Amino acid sequence: MSQELQLVSFDLGTEEFGVDIGVVQEIVRMPEITRVPGSPDYAEGVVNLRGKIIPVVDLRKRFHMAETEATKNTRIIVATVEGRTVGMIVDGVSEVIRISSDLVEPPPEMVATSLDASYLKGLARLEGRLLILLELDRVFGAQEARSLAGIS
Repeated sequence: MSQELQLVSFDLGTEEFGVDIGVVQEIVRMPEITRVPGSPDYAEGVVNLRGKIIPVVDLRKRFHMAETEATKNTRIIVATVEGRTVGMIVDGVSEVIRISSDLVEPPPEMVATSLDASYLKGLARLEGRLLILLELDRVFGAQEARSLAGIS
């Protein structure tokens, strides 16, 4: 039986990704980020969001993609990962979409066996475009979530 999935879609380079809207707290413009010495290389630092200090991760660095300068479209998706709040820098947020779980296919075996692809939940084909669905708890496993919590 198919379920309806609600996803926040966002861009990183030429790829479009989606995460479950249930883990997204909010989407904010790029604030000033305070760097924290000794943090993981993909961690940009921390931001003060209405009195709460949250770690911010550059998803391009996390996924080993080429880095780019922030633009007017760059956003931070604030989400709950492994019970902790994390901000993720993305190139732009597209939309909130609803799709049937029937449209989601598992990642191809060749991709799924790659360690870097362990964060993929699946792929959804939508009207001429491909949406890569992420499992944020895998993108930031328990160990990484703890180390990010240590910088906030």
